[in-house]
Amino acid sequence: MAKPIISMKNIVKKFGDQTVLNHVNFDIAEGKIIGLIGPSGAGKSTIIKIILGMEKTQDGTATVFGQVMPNRQLLSRIGYMAQTDALYDALSARENLKFYADMKGVSAENAKAQIEHITKVVDLTDDLDKRVSGYSGGMKRRLSLAIALLGDGEVLILDEPTVGIDPALRRKIWDELHSLRDAGKTILVTTHVMDEAELVDDVALILGGKLIAYDTPANLKAEYNEDTVENVFLKAEDNDEKNMGNR
Repeated sequence: MAKPIISMKNIVKKFGDQTVLNHVNFDIAEGKIIGLIGPSGAGKSTIIKIILGMEKTQDGTATVFGQVMPNRQLLSRIGYMAQTDALYDALSARENLKFYADMKGVSAENAKAQIEHITKVVDLTDDLDKRVSGYSGGMKRRLSLAIALLGDGEVLILDEPTVGIDPALRRKIWDELHSLRDAGKTILVTTHVMDEAELVDDVALILGGKLIAYDTPANLKAEYNEDTVENVFLKAEDNDEKNMGNR
């Protein structure tokens, strides 16, 4: 079996006395979309920060491309979209995109073509030359996603990429993510929008810092005898609470 692109082994993360991640284990294979699904505060963003080397753990190891994180040299191979937009408000969207393309080492010629394509995907073509200070919150999220898609990263890590984005555009973005997956990209997406869990290849259900289920949406629905991933999550959550109560 091929080595996983991303691997988390026995990850424990604490902030003070609070255990945020409790012995989390999972592997992500190349060319798949993985959905980290769970309520706010479940530990999804912390998992992403550990994978990127932005947070250190109390126990366990995170590897990307077979190398232990943190490792700055690997970051050029990863596209990342954080929950908080890191944009230059005084610049236009085009200037932001050019700046980040340069930071990622994309040539000027390739950058022009990439910017044209990804701004169509996120529906910002008509607003490219407007200052970001005049953007709405949803427009800023779309620009942040466009920045994450710049370059030729083998892995995309997207933290709540569709928050504040209307349903029609969300579908368009997911179509693009599926195209990138089909081209061999590995994509890790966090979301608490349960219907998006139907659009990924594998679902990792996170609750209270623990991985309570990890499988394809179809297998999870069959295992829990439910017709949606949302109902699977609710049943898994209920089972977890019952198990905690029996201890």
